[in-house]
Amino acid sequence: MMRLDSQEADAPLFGDDDDAPTATRQKKSEIKHPLATFFHLFFRTSAILVYLLCEILSSSFIVCMVTIILLLSCDFWTVKNVSGRLMVGLRWWNQVDEDGQSHWVFESRPATSRKVPTNSESQIFWLGLVVCPVLWVIFVFSTLFSFKFKWLAVVIMGVALQWANLYGYVRCKVGGKTNLRSMATNYLGSQFFKQAMAKQGP
Repeated sequence: MMRLDSQEADAPLFGDDDDAPTATRQKKSEIKHPLATFFHLFFRTSAILVYLLCEILSSSFIVCMVTIILLLSCDFWTVKNVSGRLMVGLRWWNQVDEDGQSHWVFESRPATSRKVPTNSESQIFWLGLVVCPVLWVIFVFSTLFSFKFKWLAVVIMGVALQWANLYGYVRCKVGGKTNLRSMATNYLGSQFFKQAMAKQGP
């Protein structure tokens, strides 16, 4: 069994999509997958709204907690398996080989594919993917500072599920074998070098 622990150049899982005929070339500003785009934002924003309005919507903590967890779970599955593949041409998952070893697989659709993601879909995808986990981190601190410890398990689950998708798709974007820490170090180093050269300019 072939071990898959890096980004696949051929992106075989996207082959079926590439074979579909396209009558006309879509504009980059168009949203080609409105349903996937809607649910990409629906579950995660709904979970946040239920958390913020739970005391108004229901007096039962259990009902609110279960509703938020269900929304977070639906969001995790939708983003990981549907919206990422359709909106930005990326996909990640974990695979266990015959020896019982776990390997992470990061896929991206080939640049030559006819199913190129539009700019609008890409912006919506990354905006929702980044903003919502940041909000859950804020909720963790607000829960601690306000001593509402009964919500701590819920907000930690929100952080865990949404940051897992964010991490997976960032790895897909930059490449499965790329070390994120070294990438950040190289970026900061290049920025420092540019500033130093600008100060030494005429």
